Amino acid sequence: MSKRRFTPPHKRKKAGNRREQERPTLTGLLTVTHSGCGFVKPDDAETFPQDVFIPPQNLRGALDGDQVRVAFAPGENGKGPVGDVVEVTEPGRKTFVGEVLAGRVVRPLDKSLPDELPITGGLKGAKRGDWVKLKLLRGENEYEHAVKIASTIGPAGSVKGDLDAVCAEFELPPPYSAEEDAAAAQTLPREMEREDFRKRFTVTIDPTDAKDFDDALSIAPGKKRNLLEIGVHIADVAAWVAPKSQLDKGAYQRCFTAYLPGRTLPMLPKSLTALISLHEKADCPAHSVIFQIERATGRIVEYRRCHTLVRIAKRLDYETVQKFIDTGKAPSDWNATFQSKIRMLTDITRKMRALRLKEDRFLDLALPEMRVLCDENADTVSGIAAKLQRESEFMVEECMLAANNAIGHELRKIGVAGLYRIHQEPDPDKLDEFIGQMEDNFALSPGDLSQRDNCLKFITSLPEGPRKPLILNMFLRALPRAAYSEKPDLHYGLGKTFYCHFTSPIRRYPDLVTHQQLWNYDRKQRTRPAASMAALAELVSLREENNDNAYFAASDRLKLRYLAEQLERTGENFYEGIIARITSGGFLAEIPEVGIYGFIPKENLPYNTSRRGGKMIDTRNRQSYRVGDFVYLRLSMIDTARGSAEFKPVSRSR
Repeated sequence: MSKRRFTPPHKRKKAGNRREQERPTLTGLLTVTHSGCGFVKPDDAETFPQDVFIPPQNLRGALDGDQVRVAFAPGENGKGPVGDVVEVTEPGRKTFVGEVLAGRVVRPLDKSLPDELPITGGLKGAKRGDWVKLKLLRGENEYEHAVKIASTIGPAGSVKGDLDAVCAEFELPPPYSAEEDAAAAQTLPREMEREDFRKRFTVTIDPTDAKDFDDALSIAPGKKRNLLEIGVHIADVAAWVAPKSQLDKGAYQRCFTAYLPGRTLPMLPKSLTALISLHEKADCPAHSVIFQIERATGRIVEYRRCHTLVRIAKRLDYETVQKFIDTGKAPSDWNATFQSKIRMLTDITRKMRALRLKEDRFLDLALPEMRVLCDENADTVSGIAAKLQRESEFMVEECMLAANNAIGHELRKIGVAGLYRIHQEPDPDKLDEFIGQMEDNFALSPGDLSQRDNCLKFITSLPEGPRKPLILNMFLRALPRAAYSEKPDLHYGLGKTFYCHFTSPIRRYPDLVTHQQLWNYDRKQRTRPAASMAALAELVSLREENNDNAYFAASDRLKLRYLAEQLERTGENFYEGIIARITSGGFLAEIPEVGIYGFIPKENLPYNTSRRGGKMIDTRNRQSYRVGDFVYLRLSMIDTARGSAEFKPVSRSR
């Protein structure tokens, strides 16, 4: 693997000559991709809305996350302007995590940083193969960037060590201490007048290994014979967590429960979560949305919100419910009435989903997820398993979407400030690029995807098979990331406008804020002002993205550990891949059976293979590699520090 060597910003040539001074400049935030290319997002987006492409040779030592001043270079990169970093106005990264290698160098965990950096100063007890916390030293002269070890995290190559490294790299807050957990266990709920729903048939449906239970569903006859009453009951977390309380401050610091393979860092103390959760056979305070729904169509005709007392008849899991949906066979403790209620719930949510598809034209982008199965205590990765949403999950999801949408509308109606979930429309240039990829590499004609009906038609028309997840992934990369906002706006994926998060207050701070706002409104107490929501929306959006990146980083590294162990144990290292991207240096292939992307460098390809347009062509026998092609691959190298793998093609697949 080639190594990128960086020159510090202070070593760069200053903008001292007349030619450079005459070039127009702008300032912005630099992002460096894994391939070494940079993109600068201008600070003044209104004047200059396009990102500026920075070739690797034009970075001049600037790093991912730096605020930089960029001078425009001649020409374009085919998608927009090209620039040259002339000054780092504000350094970004100051600390990061890396693995100590031989020769007093470290390999950063973050792929956007240089492949190797020299260590200056003492090792502080660290040895080769250890994860360490590092301080980045930027020189003021001719020397390269260097690092200084701040602390030792632990040995790489273990589940615990790798997870500790990821937590340190992404600065995830530590677990609650035993003292904090004990104090939280003494919390008493605040009083609220509640409606008694304990006689309603109410169940929780969660994953088999769920640790907290913050939502439940009830079903009963509606106000009229043609209606059903569906209740969405959410643990009334605001009863325990008041705004500005010590518990609220702890939740604010975290913003979300962080889920890593084999490790969970909860937003609220575990002891408090146990008190708040909706437990089987117990009287539980809930914050509920009660819907009246047409039996024949699944249309919601009215809804209301109330604080309730519910009693969970049974804790169910997705596996059991799905088996009942598929086969009609029920566990022995489900009597005829119980089975009838689950059938009714299944039937009405099917109709709700079908109606929502017809009216909202939501985009079904559900993809299989390859999850790492590991035990941190045993320090083992036991396998990789596929997870794909099934109807039992859709049943719950449909009701949660309805509740979130209802609360979003209510916040607007009653004039209470809130946090809304938004998802902007895709950038036209990215859509055009995606359309070109479909036409050139898959012989597909998506049409005008800026039109929602065309977009929906294209997605639903994709044939089932290994290429479909790849295509959907490519489409997802053309979409902006969903975020939080203080103002309601379009949620492109769902086709909704007034949409917020209400249904997961145990693990998401935006949901908790919504509960707190409504609690105070119901008690005629002061709510948070709208002016405070903009900063909060930005914070929770950033924290959510950081948590997601931590999950992907941990998952990738543990998957590679598993592949390395499999290779050592069985000698098996052959995989089928689908080419996902062609670059001048080789191509990237998705390995569906393990859920990773592997890189096939140009030097690993046979004979004299060169890039021509959107494909790699062997000039000797005219064999070509293009996006969407299947290839058999052999694992040739694993870099667990960087979370990357290289492969060699064995032979062409179908």
